[in-house]
Amino acid sequence: MAKFQIYQDKKKQFRWRLLADNNQIIATGEGYTSKAGCKNGIESVKKNAPKADIEDQT
Repeated sequence: MAKFQIYQDKKKQFRWRLLADNNQIIATGEGYTSKAGCKNGIESVKKNAPKADIEDQT
């Protein structure tokens, strides 16, 4: 099952990454100054991604 991971980068900002079933990183988020902000970012992706269109710019 896919999962979100929260971690801190070298600048001590909170970031998230989405891992596939095979633990491959399939998406990453921006840096946040708080863990709460990072969790809000995850919730936004969960809420909005199923509705996202695909924009092919090739």
